[in-house]
Parts: sequence; structure tokens; C-alpha cells
Amino acid sequence: MAQRKVRAPSRLDAAGLWELALKSLTGRAYSNAELRQKLQARALNIADVDTALLRLKEYGYIDDKRFAERFAAFRLEDEGLGKRRVSNDLRRRRIAPALAASAVEKIYKEVDETNLIEEYIRRKYRRAPRQGLFHTQKELASAYRRLVGAGFASGGILKVLKRFAANPDLLDDFDPPVELSGDTE
Repeated sequence: MAQRKVRAPSRLDAAGLWELALKSLTGRAYSNAELRQKLQARALNIADVDTALLRLKEYGYIDDKRFAERFAAFRLEDEGLGKRRVSNDLRRRRIAPALAASAVEKIYKEVDETNLIEEYIRRKYRRAPRQGLFHTQKELASAYRRLVGAGFASGGILKVLKRFAANPDLLDDFDPPVELSGDTE
């Protein structure tokens, strides 16, 4: 069987970059840095990327602060994730750490993390019986890791796990797995 050659995407001039940027933004929101990277990969002249991005900012099509706040609000309202996860996800989307932290603090200002953790557990374990959800150390450790991955703080996780554990005394000897996120609170 003959190998099909994969053609490299063609390089775009200023007008082509503008069209690519607009088309990209109709698909989903981008941070300034994400869109810069996408345009640079296709630019015939790198200077045209800055021109296109400046024009997009002038028209209000890209704004990292607005992007960060909307992203954080979506992750809270639609996915019920914790602050750490949302902050890390924003940094992965190439939002400046200070801006990411500011947006997350603004959106999560009045959120009770304990209630958020409870809602998350109810949603993720909805098929399991409500009382005595976690029966063993292994189940507690698994739930703990899942909640850490969702961005919740250890203290809140342990408090909520006590309420959902079949035997809350199991948590007295519970040694939480090491958190790998690198963030501390």
C-alpha cells in the first residue's frame, strides 16, 4: 500500500491570519497566548500575528481577563470543580498565574467548598447508596484522589469523606495519598 503524503498547512499572509483567527474564535474561546501560538504556526510573516492579535483586542474579540472569568465560572457551574483544578487549567490555557488566581478568587468568592465537594460526590457516585458510600480504606483513598484531582483542598475533602464513609473511624487512621498537584493552600 502506498503511503499518502501529508501536506504541511500552507503559510498565511495577514489577511489569511485574520480569517483563521476569526474562524478559530467562532469554534471556541481562546486565550491570547493560545491564539498567538496557533497563528504563529501558520504565519508567513510573524509580525502579522501581532497585528492580528492587536486588532482582535481592539474589537474586543479576545480579552484574557474576561476569558479567565468565564472559564472559571463555567468550570464551577457546569462541572463543580475546585479552585485548584480551575486555576491549573487556566495556566494550561496559558493565562498568567496572577490573572488566573484573581479570576478564580473572584468567581469562587462566595462558594462553600464543603457543599461543592458534597455535590461533586453525589454527582459522581449517584448510583451508589447514599449512606455508607465508602466501606474500605481503599475506597476512601480512591475517592480522596478523585477529589484532589477535581481541585479540592485536603481539609475539606476529609471533612466530607467522614460524612459519606460507612465507618467514619476508618478516617482516623487514614493517611491521605501525597497530593501531586504541586499547589498548596
